[in-house]
Amino acid sequence: MTAASLPDLKTLRVDQVGSLLRPETLKQAFAKFGLGEITAEQLREAQDQAIGEAIAKQEAHQLPVVVDGEFRRTSFMESFSVVAGVEEWQAGVKTYHQILARKDTNEATSHKGQDPILLNRKRVTAKLQLLRNGLLEDFRFAQALTNRTVKVTLISADRITQCFDGENSKSIYPSVEEFLADVVTVERQMIDQLAGAGCRYVGIDGPGYTAYVDSDSLAAMRARGEDPMTNLARSIKADNEVIAAFPGVTFGIHICRGNRQSMWHREGTYDDIAEKLFNGLDHPRLLLEYDTERAGNFEPLRFVPKDRIAVLGLITTKVGRVESTDELRRRIDEAARYLPIEQLAISPQCGFASSIGGNLLTEDEQFRKLDVMLETAAKVWG
Repeated sequence: MTAASLPDLKTLRVDQVGSLLRPETLKQAFAKFGLGEITAEQLREAQDQAIGEAIAKQEAHQLPVVVDGEFRRTSFMESFSVVAGVEEWQAGVKTYHQILARKDTNEATSHKGQDPILLNRKRVTAKLQLLRNGLLEDFRFAQALTNRTVKVTLISADRITQCFDGENSKSIYPSVEEFLADVVTVERQMIDQLAGAGCRYVGIDGPGYTAYVDSDSLAAMRARGEDPMTNLARSIKADNEVIAAFPGVTFGIHICRGNRQSMWHREGTYDDIAEKLFNGLDHPRLLLEYDTERAGNFEPLRFVPKDRIAVLGLITTKVGRVESTDELRRRIDEAARYLPIEQLAISPQCGFASSIGGNLLTEDEQFRKLDVMLETAAKVWG
């Protein structure tokens, strides 16, 4: 694929959220490293090999944009790189899941579960400062393996704020707004370095936005004396500031209701926030979970501006059943009642492994789902 034939990212009809199922060899390498049985260099060698194999498979399946599967991370939230001040938060990220996948063979469907990192907010211990841009290193390695566009994923400012223990961090940040301003500064540094290295596509992980439609999450905000709609407006503003003025980079933002080891954490349709959220976010691509009734119907898509693409997350990553092209086409037709077909695209509803354990499906099922995505897009858009 030459530079001239690279896809137009703003109108790309298929997408990936970011994470792929880790191979068992890589999970074992993480576990051995955690036990001190292998060195950091040996872990990195295992990661290098797994990423190379994953990119080769994506190319073989003709995916126009590829990812490194987030294979250097144990959780999608580790994308905040190495940042001074959030060591406690990063430690929480690394310990809230199991290092070795433990799939319950008696449970073949997804279920609701709590996300511990949101229940145990972490204080900051110093002013935020970018120490090392791990995303830049990850991008350079992956892009050297392929001539396709490599997508890089970064956690949203909104999600980081929801993990922040403001009450116990006032000696460092007297207000949430001051903390959020530094989050924006650090993330812009990361993206600026990525853009300088040739990165064309950055995906923002924004699962926190569904908190503003989930009754339990709303109750928790109010119990802390917070106004949910004030939080929502503040987060939209911050996430827009993160991506402003990077003309060579396309941004997508992914919104879901939880995905750790096939669990979901929140409920609520887009209706109550669609106008503010879809109109407010500046990201050209809105990757929206739409694989179950929890997301509601497609009517809120009427609020998507004319210069945006709504990427419909119709393909579930939580279970192994592979969708048919016919059912996916029917759902795209339903969505097209509210948003022109030219503004629609298709993707999985989330990543396949938001944490290292991964979801309740096999690698074969994962790639069959991606194949069906490509087949459906070809039939719908040509």
